[in-house]
Amino acid sequence: MEQVLLLIDHYGYIALYGLLALGIVGPPVPDEILMTTVGSLTVGEEPLLSYCTSLLVSFAGAMTGMLVSYFLGRKVGKPFLYKFGKWVKLTPERLHVAERWFQKYGLWAVAFGYYVPGIRHFTCYLSGVSNVKLWRYLLYAGSGALVWCTTFLTLGHIIGANAPAIMEMVHRYMGISITILAVVVIIIVYLYWRFRKKPLV
Repeated sequence: MEQVLLLIDHYGYIALYGLLALGIVGPPVPDEILMTTVGSLTVGEEPLLSYCTSLLVSFAGAMTGMLVSYFLGRKVGKPFLYKFGKWVKLTPERLHVAERWFQKYGLWAVAFGYYVPGIRHFTCYLSGVSNVKLWRYLLYAGSGALVWCTTFLTLGHIIGANAPAIMEMVHRYMGISITILAVVVIIIVYLYWRFRKKPLV
């Protein structure tokens, strides 16, 4: 993740666009962590990135990756993916799971599968393999990508804006939380030890 942050620090929006596009096509990119981190960089007196521009660039990057995956699936077909997909983490096992998702939920798997790591990378390919009409694919894929980008970017923005308050709260209540957790664990262990040999009625 440090390398990803360095890329964004050096190349800004270009790196953000490229990372999200690649993350959809196949190479493993921690997309949720990336978007949340980018959102945290949009706050402060002199933010490194703009929230609105980051949202537009993120959406464009995600849609680019989704379109590349769609057209690859349409051109190369399922046998090619099963044979060579492992080189970009598209293992046969993951493809099988994604295929079941796609058969069960159709294009909704594209829209909501974006929230499921290991699924979103394959539903786009399978849409192309299934020769789904491009306009329908764009409608579902675009809706899912926009909601996903907005969700995690906003989450990072809120966390970044409230980081001092969050850290103060964690510091203030950490001791109390640990104490409560320890008491609960002790009670559970005691009850288990007390009744483990008691015969059932």
